[in-house]
Amino acid sequence: MDAMAGLLDGPRARGAFLLRSSMDPPWSLRVRDEAPLTIVAVVRGTAWVVPEGRDAGEPPMRIGTGDVAILLGPDPYVVADDPATAPQAVIHPGQRCTTPDGVEIDAMRELGVRTWGNDPDGQTVMLTGTYALEGEVSRRLLRALPARLVLRDDEWDCPLIPLLADEIVKDAPGQEAVLDRLLDVLLIAVLRAWFARPEAEPPGWYRAAADPVVGPALRLLHHEPSRPWTVAALADEAGVSRAAMARRFHELVGEPPMSFLTGWRIALAADLLLEPGATIGSVAHEVGYGSAFALSTAFKRVRGVSPSAWRAGAGADEATVAVPA
Repeated sequence: MDAMAGLLDGPRARGAFLLRSSMDPPWSLRVRDEAPLTIVAVVRGTAWVVPEGRDAGEPPMRIGTGDVAILLGPDPYVVADDPATAPQAVIHPGQRCTTPDGVEIDAMRELGVRTWGNDPDGQTVMLTGTYALEGEVSRRLLRALPARLVLRDDEWDCPLIPLLADEIVKDAPGQEAVLDRLLDVLLIAVLRAWFARPEAEPPGWYRAAADPVVGPALRLLHHEPSRPWTVAALADEAGVSRAAMARRFHELVGEPPMSFLTGWRIALAADLLLEPGATIGSVAHEVGYGSAFALSTAFKRVRGVSPSAWRAGAGADEATVAVPA
């Protein structure tokens, strides 16, 4: 599992909330759901995304038919027919909807299967997926993204939006699984297209994945972290000298192979420790440490806390987040 796969497969990162919105002007929604990542695809019409929180003051972003936007949380934002339209509703964590002054409302009503809005034939139709994505593996990728990005319809060729729009209104057996997979594929396609752009700043390991020497080494480290890797072993797998592997890896990834491996192992361990029933010993074995003590030593050196303290702190954070406001 590399970081792209881990974005969708880590603990607390599986599945997404997916909704179709059908809106007729004037409409405006303040989104305060604190989702780490939201993907918005416009099927018909236009919408404006107005940043709030730390990004307040940044210019609004217009998205139109065929465009796909990715928005990183937890800061709030407004989605509206026009930047000047005052918010009529607020979306809270758990998809709870209130008026701006906190009164529970149903002004935006159900309009069919997984469809919500103020008009079944609205001028604007959007597909919105929100992901939990709170794992350490996910963060290795999300840190490389801007707070808001958009791919315009004429900037890439992707058939997934019409397909997802057709599937979201169906109510057939297994449909949730179908929609989850389609949304995941759309997200990965957007990220790949974004990182291919000249203005993007992908992580060194992402750029290096295409290198004929470093790419195979990265895949081995990502997919088999439990093996007792050395630079020499990676070099043998790639068919180059140890010196050539060490030099090229550092040059492209930005750190030595064993330093990268340590960071990857600890990120995996941080996520695995939060899985139900996981023990420090079982996680140590899975990520390539010979004992719970060895993992604890490395974990504390990298993270500054023991695995037990990390797990307890993450649990406390979740409990805090779960308390209703």
